[in-house]
Amino acid sequence: MAHIKNVAIQMDHVSTISIDGDTTFALSLEAQSRGYKLFHYTPDRLSQRDGKVYASMEAMTLRDVEGDHFTLGERKRMPLEDMDVVLLRQDPPFDMNYITSTHLLEQVHPKTLVVNDPPWVRNSPEKIFVTEFADLMPKTLITKDAEEIASFREEVGDLIIKPLYGNGGAGVFHLRSDDKNLSSLLEMFGDLYREPYIAQQYLPQVRAGDKRIILIEGEAVGAINRVPAEGDARSNMHVGGQATAIDLTDRDKEICARIGPALRERGFTLVGIDVIGDYMTEINVTSPTGVREVKKFGGADIASLFWDAVEKRFAES
Repeated sequence: MAHIKNVAIQMDHVSTISIDGDTTFALSLEAQSRGYKLFHYTPDRLSQRDGKVYASMEAMTLRDVEGDHFTLGERKRMPLEDMDVVLLRQDPPFDMNYITSTHLLEQVHPKTLVVNDPPWVRNSPEKIFVTEFADLMPKTLITKDAEEIASFREEVGDLIIKPLYGNGGAGVFHLRSDDKNLSSLLEMFGDLYREPYIAQQYLPQVRAGDKRIILIEGEAVGAINRVPAEGDARSNMHVGGQATAIDLTDRDKEICARIGPALRERGFTLVGIDVIGDYMTEINVTSPTGVREVKKFGGADIASLFWDAVEKRFAES
């Protein structure tokens, strides 16, 4: 049976990450502990020439030591076909740069196993993929039409409005039903974004937390709750949200059971979904986070479960 030896990680530069809560770091540490040789490169170092895909990579060694967490070797141009596995772990925004990465990585997959599956990452934008399960979501509108959004607010009351391809809580606004800034906000969005926006019915349950549930091969393996800071509608941890331990409810399990088959069909080994109250708001397939926090609160070692799943996929490929 074939065994994994070389793993390349397409990520934001390792020097920029905060290791305490970084899922890419956790996955990479576990890979290193299994004896895989790690290679590091950023998306701008991906190239294609004469039908072959290359990246300018460095061998990488990691340490779980804040301020001294990595060593990189000499940079070398290497074909991705020399790798056994490529982790697609760059952060969004999910823009044409990201989409181009998926096109290039698709040319080496599955001979070189790319996780998550690049064409399905490309075809499953996180705020659109989730709409395939509309009955599991709060009321949601995707549009650039200001009249549609105004009418939607009349119907549902308080709104969350955010860019369709944003990430990390950037550009997320909570507008109350009587807020006079809707027109001005939509004008600003029109200047900033060419794409439609997403408007969702505001769920007051978010004050109790926005749950991140992590799934491996379509099965829920852990969760954390992210509680927004006082005075902020966003629960993202890098904008002040606080992680707390939480268990899965029956509704959470129902949601995961419903979406699990679709995740497996699309080759999504690692996924993070966001759940507020009884409703799912996003399915994160690009670079889902939360692995270190789940383990910190006594939950599963998801990095180990992840590589068990990747090893199984690799053996079957």
